[in-house]
Amino acid sequence: MHVLRSLKRLQIGLAMMALVLLFSVGAAADQKPQDQAKAAQPAAGEAAGQYVGSQTCQGCHDPVYKSFQDSPHWITTQETKVTKGAHGCESCHGPGSAHVEGGGDKTKIFTFKGVGTKEINQRCLTCHQNSQEHGNWSRGMHSTNGVSCIDCHSPHHAATSHLLVEKTPQLCYRCHTQVKAEFARPFHHRVNEGLVQCTDCHNVHGAYQLAHSLRTTPEQSLVCYKCHTDKQGPFVFEHEPVKTTGCTACHTPHGSVNVRLLKVSQVNLLCLQCHTTSFTPTAKGNLANPVPAPLGPAHNQAQKYQACTLCHVAIHGSNGSNVFFKP
Repeated sequence: MHVLRSLKRLQIGLAMMALVLLFSVGAAADQKPQDQAKAAQPAAGEAAGQYVGSQTCQGCHDPVYKSFQDSPHWITTQETKVTKGAHGCESCHGPGSAHVEGGGDKTKIFTFKGVGTKEINQRCLTCHQNSQEHGNWSRGMHSTNGVSCIDCHSPHHAATSHLLVEKTPQLCYRCHTQVKAEFARPFHHRVNEGLVQCTDCHNVHGAYQLAHSLRTTPEQSLVCYKCHTDKQGPFVFEHEPVKTTGCTACHTPHGSVNVRLLKVSQVNLLCLQCHTTSFTPTAKGNLANPVPAPLGPAHNQAQKYQACTLCHVAIHGSNGSNVFFKP
């Protein structure tokens, strides 16, 4: 009797599974044509049509075609893993047969004018999203602030390399006016002089360091270590702000009134922002504060010891002194 009940339950279960599978297949069959129709719909300003080839475009757009021949985008006329189609002009603007048949009707092709930033960027990312340089575009600061690719780049009328509309840093200064003022300070990284580029430190297309889009090394170390390798360590005795906050805990990288690009003019004033006797009640640590707190100066700084780094010479880290008296 028990065996018969088990067989009956098994039969009911199999019947229910069959019904679920049948409904799933039917829903998928109904959905597939809808998905295909949706995928076949052209973008705004682009009529459905056939590819006519870049040579056809040359007939009316000869100056633009010649600049296109000399640009990196000429690779879109070749079949590669990235371009996927070798359609040239139509790789960006879409199939052009309706545009040609309409006598050059601009409403029958994608012109990058009168459309949203998101749609423009998506066109460019069709090819560029797989590169390491552009892989974080969607979460980068420029993307989240509504900047489009053609705000900085001009595929047909570029003024400099990388198809930029203007040379850097002047291009960056169009929006980043505060940074422009910082580079006008007496001591600064030599960006205005052309020895350093904004893109040496920042990935303008988005980076893993979301704040300020800073570049990082493969080990995710600070971008400063690309040049200042002697400050990287590792050290036996680390200066904690370097590992927690980073170089900008003490330095202003764009420009400063201090020769070391410090946040304040005098080094002692900078150190006293953390190392003061009023910062914590003890410098040895206790149960409530097991980590030793920064200890303020025990001597008169107004007379002889006017720069902390006269004694604490290895302030970025040391292998021989826990108070950074020697490297």
